[in-house]
Amino acid sequence: MILTVTLNPALDREIFIDDFQVNRLYRLRDLTRTQMTPGGKGINVSIALSKLGVPSIATGFVGGHMGRILVEELRRISNLITTNFVYVDGETRENIEIIDEKNRTITAINFPGPEISEADLNHFLRRYKMTLSKVDCVVISGSIPLGVSESVCNELVKLAREKGIFVFVEQIPRLLEKMLAGPEYPNVVKPDLRGNHVTPFGMELKTFEDHVRLAEKIVEKSQVAVVSYEVKSDIVATKDGVWIIRSREEIDTSHLLGAGDAYVAGMVYYFVVHGANFLEMAKFGFASALAATRRKEKYMPDLEAIKKEYDHFTVERVK
Repeated sequence: MILTVTLNPALDREIFIDDFQVNRLYRLRDLTRTQMTPGGKGINVSIALSKLGVPSIATGFVGGHMGRILVEELRRISNLITTNFVYVDGETRENIEIIDEKNRTITAINFPGPEISEADLNHFLRRYKMTLSKVDCVVISGSIPLGVSESVCNELVKLAREKGIFVFVEQIPRLLEKMLAGPEYPNVVKPDLRGNHVTPFGMELKTFEDHVRLAEKIVEKSQVAVVSYEVKSDIVATKDGVWIIRSREEIDTSHLLGAGDAYVAGMVYYFVVHGANFLEMAKFGFASALAATRRKEKYMPDLEAIKKEYDHFTVERVK
């Protein structure tokens, strides 16, 4: 059983508008050009795992009408997803993604979500500790809600690792820096490098060598680091070396929605089914992400779609 932690989940509204421009009015008359789905990085991992036949427990905070819709939709998607959310005052957020296939862009507007009280946080931590006794693996990813200290991720990692539970983390660099400075470290780290002027650990990420150094720095404490490089490639570092996994074809950047979450889910699937062969685990994750980019909407691939992608990427040792 896998536990996915999404502290600040969302309903994702995807809107497809070709040649999108600001300061214009768009009337959507084709219902196939928009969709709303449960979202948040950990929730996306639970959905992807369900497509691969792996059960998971999804936890975090939800609130209001949007929160009820999110939980109902998750239950409708698959009976392999057990929902274990803490209900709070306020409204679960909505994230809007405007996808422009013509210009190959995604414009994202992410709302903050509800503010979490100290009592709600303590309730969540008690529930989290109880749930750890039922799982083999924990995935912690996504943003931190209002009212919650960023140190909460350190606490979640520490509690899991003290029980010998394998931990996957996909987080922005600021949170990763805090985690890797703590007493217990996640096993697998995938930095979320979206956004401008990202400087993890004070490092400028301009060259290939910069990205390799980041992966090596992370794996000093974790067992695996996966660092995105130039859309179509990922750098994978373990204690045994550094590799670059590269797509043979260009990737449509308007099709990247959810690809990172499919990557994490693919790694989790490989780990629980095949064990800790870390390079093979990263390759399966890459194949999962590549399969997710074959569709314009947020899409979590099944096993058949993932296996087909093994002919579409290369793996090269760089160190």
